[in-house]
Amino acid sequence: MRTGFLGERCLPRRTTRYFPRSLLAAAIACAPLAARAVDGAQPELPTRKVTIISKSGARHEFTVEIAATPEEQEIGEMYRPTIPADHGMFFDWGTPRDVAMWMKNCPAPEDMVFIAQDGTIAHIAENTVPYSEANIDPGSAVRATLELQGGITAKLGIEVGDKVSGVIF
Repeated sequence: MRTGFLGERCLPRRTTRYFPRSLLAAAIACAPLAARAVDGAQPELPTRKVTIISKSGARHEFTVEIAATPEEQEIGEMYRPTIPADHGMFFDWGTPRDVAMWMKNCPAPEDMVFIAQDGTIAHIAENTVPYSEANIDPGSAVRATLELQGGITAKLGIEVGDKVSGVIF
């Protein structure tokens, strides 16, 4: 024990430093953002069901995340090492327009399904090259883009002219 200002007995001083509570609270609140900054992938987005109906009548259902905001659309599937066979990401462009996608920071190959205003598949870019910054262009204005696991469209027989149902169609 030591003595204080007026000779009163005092406990020893603590040598450990502590965060002020306000800084600790801020650190806890920002932890999810810090986690995203480390690997870059966005957290899972809200999901909906999308069905692709082939010309033969076969139905293929996918659970898709909806990339609704420009920020969500910009990040897309970046930094995600895999895409499950029955999952994907859906981009609604609002109105038909010319779009160009790329695979920057995307480690998993994708099938990009470009969808016309009426829900018809207008173009499929199969097994896109991971990390490529080359433009992937459907060649015409499209209303939406659906990113799926690379190779899944060939495996399931999904083709240009098939119909997409769900979300906006």
